[in-house]
Amino acid sequence: MDPTVADIIKVLDSVAPPALAEAWDNVGLQVGDPGRTVKNIWIALDPTYPVVKAACRRKIDLLITHHPLLFKPLQSLNFRTPVGSIIDLAVRHHLAIFAAHTNLDSALGGVNDILAGRIGLYDLKPLVRAQEPQRFQDNDDPPGLPDQGPGLGRVGRLGSASDLETLARKIKNELELPHLKLAGDPALPVEKVAVCSGSGAGLLADFFACGAQVYISGDLRYHDARDIEASNLGLIDIGHFASEHLIVRVLADKLAGIFADSKINATVKACEIEKEPFTVL
Repeated sequence: MDPTVADIIKVLDSVAPPALAEAWDNVGLQVGDPGRTVKNIWIALDPTYPVVKAACRRKIDLLITHHPLLFKPLQSLNFRTPVGSIIDLAVRHHLAIFAAHTNLDSALGGVNDILAGRIGLYDLKPLVRAQEPQRFQDNDDPPGLPDQGPGLGRVGRLGSASDLETLARKIKNELELPHLKLAGDPALPVEKVAVCSGSGAGLLADFFACGAQVYISGDLRYHDARDIEASNLGLIDIGHFASEHLIVRVLADKLAGIFADSKINATVKACEIEKEPFTVL
């Protein structure tokens, strides 16, 4: 069938139920007409102006991003502001923009499970359990996931014991990172690991309570590092972009599989133009 934006949203809501989103978040359709037909879809991390401009040039009908374009209600719509210029561009080219944010972080098979899997963790549990656990409605959850329900972050075990520095170097290589930040004793023995995609400072207390020896996340602060260091634990900051961008291709492949099984006539591809915003000199 030729789907509409609303049809694709139903699929996305089965993958990342909106009820899993945090109360402060703004997920769902950000810009666009739910009834408009969709033929071409892009997946990206951020709805930046360059991404939206490229999507419009390539006649994309629906841009699905992890980070929302709109977090707070607009008091005015000035097309000369950064957000206003993106909305103006999207509307003029009939580009719908949809966000799956903390609901995709919490969902089983979502951002945190993908990150934990890339690191090599198993026996996964949420770092912070969702209030109303829900599951995917398909059958291709990552292997080894217990039926623990979704939630923010993950806690799991390494396949074999490591020390903090060895683990950090393994992650750097596996995720092809140009750099990462490490805090704590490099020789610290590590068996249990906590991860949180994106900005993990808000779940630091949950890390301390979970029994893991190391916390892997992004946007961690100086005093976070000091607190972890004082507790004889470890911290590995892989950056916000690196901890989340890995979901882009995974989500594109997942949706493509669902579309094929459901006879949905739409193509979905990962946006290839995004890069880490920070440059280390």
